[in-house]
Amino acid sequence: VQLQASGGGLVQAGGSLRLSCAASGRASSGTVMGWFRQAPGKEREFVAAYRWSDRSTRYAGSVRDRFTISRDNGVNTVYLQMNSLKPEDTAVYYCAAAANMIFGRMSQAEAYTYWGQGTLVTVSS
Repeated sequence: VQLQASGGGLVQAGGSLRLSCAASGRASSGTVMGWFRQAPGKEREFVAAYRWSDRSTRYAGSVRDRFTISRDNGVNTVYLQMNSLKPEDTAVYYCAAAANMIFGRMSQAEAYTYWGQGTLVTVSS
């Protein structure tokens, strides 16, 4: 599975961006796709994840109610709609995927097999 992330950019605080992650290659119905981010000088952290089989989602507390992860039906693409952006959301955002995963592991980076290149999101104050 190859992942292609896009949609990053520069936005003012309070603005919105939508990231996309397109998966190519063999992806099973049990695929989980997630977003992680890494700010300068900080460790990579979980943002959100989506499980194809039952459309379940999981969010980090810091983005819940502001970010929405979704999938385009019939297309192997997952989106991250980011609203009410804050300067602390500034980071390189990475998409990741795994063939199957229990709900409890969706926030764990080590549970993901495939990673895309990062896309930079910069939120100015």
